[in-house]
Amino acid sequence: MTFIGIDLAADVKRTGLAVLREGAGSVVVDLVRIGATDEDLIDAIRTAERAGVDVPFGWPEDFVSVIEAQARGTLEAPASTGSEWRRDLALRATDKAVHQRTGLTPLSVSTDRIAYPALRWAGIEVRLRDLGTNVCRDGAGVVCEVYPAAALKCWGLPYRGYKGAKNSAQRSELVDSVSEKLPWLDWNGHRDLCAADDNALDAVIAALVAREVERGRCEPPPIGLAEKTKREGWIWLPGEMPTAPLAN
Repeated sequence: MTFIGIDLAADVKRTGLAVLREGAGSVVVDLVRIGATDEDLIDAIRTAERAGVDVPFGWPEDFVSVIEAQARGTLEAPASTGSEWRRDLALRATDKAVHQRTGLTPLSVSTDRIAYPALRWAGIEVRLRDLGTNVCRDGAGVVCEVYPAAALKCWGLPYRGYKGAKNSAQRSELVDSVSEKLPWLDWNGHRDLCAADDNALDAVIAALVAREVERGRCEPPPIGLAEKTKREGWIWLPGEMPTAPLAN
């Protein structure tokens, strides 16, 4: 089985792609690369059992409604423009759910720079859909939205302070921790790149979460949010540490 992890950036040069192949008793990191193009990502996703993508799949419904109304000049004045009103425009249902479970708040796709890679994903999503790939934003198809830092926290692993060139020592320690917790994960020569570049490491984490989604070991959207998450997206958070593949 093949699992894909993507740490999507607006800039191709900073986009990480990982391919994990599961066999008898082990999961091999078959490929890790930085600099994945749209074509690279589309080709990889189409070969995957499941692909975890670190990027918002959609925008908050309230934000979309407000922007559409403002553009038409039909926006009704809110009772207040205070923080509560703005919060519903800034955060999706899944962002609030992640905060409730982990204490972490994902970057706002409507108010932060994460919108740039989200726009890139919107274009990739259309191309995949046109090719017949199920890219339902709630994770019911091939792709699922993931949040590597939150996944690490769910697994009891270090989840802060490993990003950027200045934190290479912390990142190397995190890779060691992952190796210790998952002795069946074969880095296959890609360990040094993951220790050197957080985009590479996040891509591997994203692929591991995709594997957990496929195994039914992640938290699905609540029934009451079923329709909303088809439009906004849903971040899949894992439960316990991933377990080793069966030996045969």
